[in-house]
Amino acid sequence: MFIDHPSITDEERTPPDAVIEAANYGIALRREHKRGGTEVGLNRALRLSRGERVSDRDIITMNAWFARHAVDKRGKFWGHPTKPSAGYIAWHLWGGDAAQDWIAPLRERLRAFEI
Repeated sequence: MFIDHPSITDEERTPPDAVIEAANYGIALRREHKRGGTEVGLNRALRLSRGERVSDRDIITMNAWFARHAVDKRGKFWGHPTKPSAGYIAWHLWGGDAAQDWIAPLRERLRAFEI
């Protein structure tokens, strides 16, 4: 069983409004363009869009996802208004820049307790 570390409060684990907005935007883009992100990314977006709190495991997973996919920002059609790249859509499904900024310091706090 995975127990969340008590140093991070429920309030801190709750997605900020900007993260919820980015996830909703990602869902809308995926629906409109019929691509972008995986089922895992879509599920992440649905959870974020509902404002569900994140677990320690979610924090670790999201931080790793952003680190791995930051390179996508250099791709063709990143942020294009009529044909955004699949990476751009996926980025928003995961909560976009706002989620990256929210998750990174939480991940650092968890690292302080790792053995």
